[in-house]
Amino acid sequence: MAAAPLIDNSSGAEFLRDVLTGLSATPRALPGKYLWDAKGSDLFDRICQTADYYPTRREMALLPQVAAEVASQVGPGATVVEFGSGASRKIRTLLDVLEAPAAYIAVDISGEYLADAIRRLAPDYPQVAMRAVCADYAKPFTLPIPASGGPVLAFFPGTSIGNFAPVEAGAFLARAREALGSCFFLVGADPTVEAEILHSAYGGADGLMSAFHRNILARMNRELGTDFDLDAFRHGVRICDEPFRVEAHLVARKATKVRLGGTVIAFGAGDSIRTDTSHKYTPEAFAALAVANGWEPVQHWFGEAGGFSLHLLRS
Repeated sequence: MAAAPLIDNSSGAEFLRDVLTGLSATPRALPGKYLWDAKGSDLFDRICQTADYYPTRREMALLPQVAAEVASQVGPGATVVEFGSGASRKIRTLLDVLEAPAAYIAVDISGEYLADAIRRLAPDYPQVAMRAVCADYAKPFTLPIPASGGPVLAFFPGTSIGNFAPVEAGAFLARAREALGSCFFLVGADPTVEAEILHSAYGGADGLMSAFHRNILARMNRELGTDFDLDAFRHGVRICDEPFRVEAHLVARKATKVRLGGTVIAFGAGDSIRTDTSHKYTPEAFAALAVANGWEPVQHWFGEAGGFSLHLLRS
């Protein structure tokens, strides 16, 4: 039976402070975590089912091939912790092959979406104790890991590690090691560098990616009282080097002004706000990052079609 979510009671004051800081900076940027309200989570779930968004398709081809091997490493009675659990679909592949998993702890920043996902998942795994933890894992966190002494398997699926710059990704890995203790950690990473593939995936020709990123403007209007004209901004993608990454931007189509409390923020035509970043890691680069932050690489797998890797680490 799923317990009630542990809601991270971040105040609207933090959202307001982050937005004011981000929109006053040069270049302008907003923390990607604010993309993930219930509507944003739903939009991204739909993006993951499109043909252009390759990471999910490639991951879901690779994960079933390696799940049994992961389970044999971990052993019976494991507590499974998933960071950025979203709709909790991918975790089924692991829960189905692990021997008598004891518990599942889903960690996500969107509390409403998280609770719904756990309600859908729990009836299919009645012997697995489930907890939903609403938290920002980009900050220090604690986890309700049972004191049973059983093994722990953490899971960070998709390309979410890429949302951190390398220094930030290292800090996350170090925090996770501290919060999890002795455990295994299965992490997805994306080494794709082909510009055409990246533009198709992150540009979202079907319009869903644009809706996903522009939703952050609607969220600010609703929660902070801003007066963004959503039609005055278009979604754009930039591929950048050193380090290699894809950036998502909202670009002003025309000169416009936005009010945020007593502050007026002016945009010229072509001015942009960075809303998210996806860094790309070769298997070698990710392994080096893990080692530098206290993890021992156990094994990694590379999809036959390329473009996605899974790394099993141990602390």
